[in-house]
Amino acid sequence: MLLPPLVIISIRRRVKWSFLSAERVLILTNQMMNSIRKLVSCVILDLDGTLVNTDGIVSEVLKVYLVRYEKKWDGREVSKIIGKTPIEAAAAIVEDYELPLSKEDLLSEISPMFSDQWCKLKALPGAYRLVKHLRGHGVKMALASNSPRASIETKISYHNTWKESFAAIVAGDEVKTGKPSPEIFLEASKRLEIDPSKCLVIEDSLPGIAAAKAAKMEVVAVPSLPKQSHLYTDADEVINSLLDLHPEKWGLPPFEDWINGTLPLEPWHIGGPVIKGYGRGSKVLGIPTANLSVEGYATVLSENPAGVYFGWAKLSNRGFYKMVMSIGWNPYFNNTEKTIEPWLLHQFDEDFYGEELHLVIVGYIRPEANFPSLESLIAKIHEDGKIAENVLELPLYAKYKDEMYFKTLALGQNSHL
Repeated sequence: MLLPPLVIISIRRRVKWSFLSAERVLILTNQMMNSIRKLVSCVILDLDGTLVNTDGIVSEVLKVYLVRYEKKWDGREVSKIIGKTPIEAAAAIVEDYELPLSKEDLLSEISPMFSDQWCKLKALPGAYRLVKHLRGHGVKMALASNSPRASIETKISYHNTWKESFAAIVAGDEVKTGKPSPEIFLEASKRLEIDPSKCLVIEDSLPGIAAAKAAKMEVVAVPSLPKQSHLYTDADEVINSLLDLHPEKWGLPPFEDWINGTLPLEPWHIGGPVIKGYGRGSKVLGIPTANLSVEGYATVLSENPAGVYFGWAKLSNRGFYKMVMSIGWNPYFNNTEKTIEPWLLHQFDEDFYGEELHLVIVGYIRPEANFPSLESLIAKIHEDGKIAENVLELPLYAKYKDEMYFKTLALGQNSHL
């Protein structure tokens, strides 16, 4: 059996130059083939919640709209509309809020409100990177969304190169039935002229997962709702964000931008006075964290996936320090709120509550994870710290330890809060 080129390359990279027996080659071949879930030829992507962060705009529009009927949108109903067709989502809102109008009338009234907001639609972390990577390697891509064609066209028009990156775009109003029906994905594979079994779908919603599996396609789930990954049992793989996608698992070209176990990011800033946290950093973990209030940073928390990041910290009265930071719910402790917990990689002799702390986040290490024991959690945190300690010496990351850069980035990002 001939190995695909990707597998041959991987074996060459992992094995030192030496004479290998036929038996050894067979063992290595089997190991590499077992690491690939299934060879695919194309990728079909969902749009809303997978490539772009639609949820925030949906919530903002509904908050404003429901005031007309003296109702309050609090986001709890978002799970009922994610992945649904527009008319299905409208029906759910009319029913849940007991609105005195039909689903058609509601859709007619709020559609212009949404259209006015699509210009603010941001790409989710890893979306540009993925589209650019696949396009650069000649991997065929399709976009398959329950949204109407006009809405899709508007949304992607604000993202350079996206429209021309997709060999096919299939909209909800171009098929008889939307997701969870498989029709939209089958139509996408037809337009790509690729067998459904050779398609990899990337989806954020349960209806989308169901549709892709019904189409006999492989599916990677990127849940858009927090702490809901346990519901995605039908997916072939569940990842925390597009930053955690490894295309080589599917026989596709691997990303080559990881550096010493870290992924460089477009730097972003967060800052404020150090506050008292849960009291478990020093007492339970033996790792004192310099906690920041999440107040005023709702957008930052919603835009950045739960995980472990690193960068530089600036304490107003003390100087610069390397830091590693978690964003998320800390599954081991089962937080009810998403938190920001930086660990400054320095031994301090005293607390500094109330002191101004500014962080520049420059890279990503891993997704948030749960651990079977406190000891394994502590060991992983120290491993993260060592990774950050070492890579921040690299010129790529070290250049951000700069007073003027901190001030410029802080001023620019604070103006948008």
